[in-house]
Amino acid sequence: MRIVSTLASLGLALGLAAPVHAALEVLACEPEWAALVREIAGDRARVASATTPSQDPHRIEARPSLIARARNADLLVCTGAELEAGWLPLLQRESGNARIQPGSAGHFEAADFVELMDKSQRVDRDMGDVHAAGNPHIHLDPDNVARVADALATRLARLDAANAAHYAARNRDFQNRWREAMQGWRVAAAPLKGVPLATHHKDWVYLARWLGMRVETTLEPKPGIEPSAAHLAEVLRRTRERPIRMIVYTNYQSPRPSRWLEEKTGAPAVRLPYTVGATPRATDLITWMDEVVDTLLAALK
Repeated sequence: MRIVSTLASLGLALGLAAPVHAALEVLACEPEWAALVREIAGDRARVASATTPSQDPHRIEARPSLIARARNADLLVCTGAELEAGWLPLLQRESGNARIQPGSAGHFEAADFVELMDKSQRVDRDMGDVHAAGNPHIHLDPDNVARVADALATRLARLDAANAAHYAARNRDFQNRWREAMQGWRVAAAPLKGVPLATHHKDWVYLARWLGMRVETTLEPKPGIEPSAAHLAEVLRRTRERPIRMIVYTNYQSPRPSRWLEEKTGAPAVRLPYTVGATPRATDLITWMDEVVDTLLAALK
């Protein structure tokens, strides 16, 4: 009886010592938002990303394993602005999870908290992957990341009020480190100001604006449509009228059009890591942007 009583007391003590609130289950649509959740939530969340750094976030398959993750999620963190329109609605519907449906506290879209570029007054199917709300590649502007971090900390506190102080403290720490990093990037990237470039897709416009670079032309004839030989010839003609210093594409895009234009113009084709995890060095948001800026500077030299 004494042994049983001792074991019962031990079990009670362990139960009292255990955390009252389990970690939040978070599914991020893209690696950059998964990285941001980890910054703000720390060990108060278990985070998974629906896409990998090598995938085009416009186009993925809502696999059964991904649906299972969505079914268990307390919070869904996505870009929004129709970036995930081709697969996210199916994922939400098949998950049957009321917590992550549009309008719920567990449905978070980063684009709701920033000013989007390239808003379109008219969107037709023949225009390619044009988003009526605006350009969804918002994480490529560091100021946007800071704004989204504030909103995300508030949302996490709403879902998990017991840990609100934890989220607020981690957000303050992240914001301090991020501001310091932004200052360093602006100083280091000063030689990039005014540099003209071409992009494969209309994605790097946010970073170009932040750094003061100029996007002179885009290789795709329409967003999401691979360039034909005839279109590339037209791009080449435009670059002769308005010369470029580099051609930028992401790690998940075909390098062939950029390399073709590199051969014709002499401007280097630059493969930039689109998101966290795209290269071994880019393990978090700060080291990722470090690599983006360093790669651009190396191409300029």
